[in-house]
Amino acid sequence: MHVAHLSLADFRSYASVELPLEPGVTAFVGPNGHGKTNLVEALNYLATLGSHRVAQDAPLVRLGAERAVVRGSVVETMGGEPRSTLLEIEITPGKANRARLNRSPVPRPRELLGVLTTVLFAPEDLALVKGDPSERRRFLDELLVARAPRFAGVRSDYDRVLKQRNALLKSAGMAMRASRGGGSPRGPDLSTLDVWDTHLAQAGAELLAARLDLVEALQPLVMKAYDAVAGGSGPSGDREARLTYKSSLGPGAELVPSRDTLVAALLEALAGVRRDELDRGVSLIGPHRDDLVLSLGPMPAKGYASHGESWSFALALRLASYELLRSAGSDPVLVLDDVFAELDSGRRDRLAELTAGAEQVLVTAAVPADVPAGLTGARVDVLGGEVRRAE
Repeated sequence: MHVAHLSLADFRSYASVELPLEPGVTAFVGPNGHGKTNLVEALNYLATLGSHRVAQDAPLVRLGAERAVVRGSVVETMGGEPRSTLLEIEITPGKANRARLNRSPVPRPRELLGVLTTVLFAPEDLALVKGDPSERRRFLDELLVARAPRFAGVRSDYDRVLKQRNALLKSAGMAMRASRGGGSPRGPDLSTLDVWDTHLAQAGAELLAARLDLVEALQPLVMKAYDAVAGGSGPSGDREARLTYKSSLGPGAELVPSRDTLVAALLEALAGVRRDELDRGVSLIGPHRDDLVLSLGPMPAKGYASHGESWSFALALRLASYELLRSAGSDPVLVLDDVFAELDSGRRDRLAELTAGAEQVLVTAAVPADVPAGLTGARVDVLGGEVRRAE
């Protein structure tokens, strides 16, 4: 697939942009701070309904504007014939965003998910290796949604249940402490908590099972991609890249055979920590407490990998994601946002070689020299908020 046209209105620094695009490589070139990343951020927002730079939508709307509009024409070849789909999202901070598909309103923005698939490489990816577990959980969940958009609903359901259950734990814990101190004649009624335990276990088991399957599918692809980016993993594979899913259920969760068994395991674990949860007012068991452990050989990458190795691992995760999505039958759009300036010449050339064959590659760079020769293609100059195709 590829994006044939990108339109922006009041998005970030742009009052208005009309940008035709083509298959192959397009490099957005211009000084830092002039709006290159804003263009690819907008395109990626159409694919994921989120930004890789900020957690909230408010910064995406141009200062002084009430809303931003991002529109993209996506072309995919189906049965030998190109098919064009128009996606549009209206971003209004403080209100529900609105979406259109082929100019017709859809009930929820997530109806757009799956029409455009992107894999984005950015400097922020280093947090996948060096950052908190939340970064790696987000990586897994975004990839789940890219493979099967229905998981956006699964994740939304889980987050809703988790929020409700945490609120109940907090209020029940306060009531329990008050009863112990003589401020209440009896402790709280915890029967409602049993209901929320069941909801959390059911939604959590579906999310956990999907993550475990995903990690299993990613493992060989990450190992291969790391070897390719790093230029070899060393003798006897002593620096092979490995993934291990660390569940709050404890060791062996990855061997649980079925979703029903995971539901039972989550319920049992929740029962075992209920007193601690009431004391702390938060849920201590579930996918929101899990982590994806990245290892190089026998050692965890976090804290032990060099800067170059950390970058190679982050790139390997994205390359593996690309290969996994590509295996479904359609090339995702590859976005390389200011990554080449962070890499040494060897990793730069190897990454260019590995990504050059994608149907569409969008690159941002401060100067033309930052774009490797292996990614020669069209160029768009970005300067002072103006976007102009280079001749």
